[in-house]
Amino acid sequence: MKSLSFLFLCVFSSINMVQAQQDTKNATANATTNLVNSKRYVFVAETVTPMGGGMRSMTSYYDFTIAGDTLISALPYFGRSYSAPMSSSDAGINFKSTDFSYQIKEKEKGGWDIEIEPKGVSSAKKINLFISDNGYASLQVTSNNRQPISFSGHIREINEKK
Repeated sequence: MKSLSFLFLCVFSSINMVQAQQDTKNATANATTNLVNSKRYVFVAETVTPMGGGMRSMTSYYDFTIAGDTLISALPYFGRSYSAPMSSSDAGINFKSTDFSYQIKEKEKGGWDIEIEPKGVSSAKKINLFISDNGYASLQVTSNNRQPISFSGHIREINEKK
């Protein structure tokens, strides 16, 4: 009788644990969906993969912000440039733009493909952002005068400063 009670307790505990994991997964997916639909979120870069080199972990904070009608990029660049920057401030992928196109496509198996084309920005011709249901994302930047570069990371809410 004790072993049957113990077995029942183990099965019941396992079911509760699986349900809790599923609830957490659903909550994360809903939060990610809300962020993507709001067009107000931050991509936080955790790794970078230049076209001609291996993946590197980021040792500092870098991000790409979509704030409704504004893009703000503060990302590093590693790779081949086909023209020299005019100043040292042009070395990364740093810009702020209010003139851009933003197209979002929902994937069949969950997640989103987002294509962004900032106008009048020399360091980024096209930006592709791939976001999964759980908030993990990869960002690819294509430029006219540099090799493409990719970043992996996650998205999160914009922290409003008051």
